[in-house]
Amino acid sequence: MIRLLRFRDLRERGIINNWPALRYRIDRDGFPPGRMIGPNSRAWTEAEVDVWIKSRPTAGPAPRGAAKVRRDRAHKNDRTASATA
Repeated sequence: MIRLLRFRDLRERGIINNWPALRYRIDRDGFPPGRMIGPNSRAWTEAEVDVWIKSRPTAGPAPRGAAKVRRDRAHKNDRTASATA
């Protein structure tokens, strides 16, 4: 039996938070557009959503900027603690 997912189901699964983000995912990330099941109702099959999730990368790019791990310097809090001791 085919299980249809509505927008609230996608939100509960943590796939999407709002309609503009959904439109972005459809337009740029290859998220399936779903089917119109009424004049103002859209639904996705669970299978097509699962296929899209499995097609997404499991790891992102290396962190840059402030998120980067600094191996050659002590953390700011470490420097202030040693300076006051």
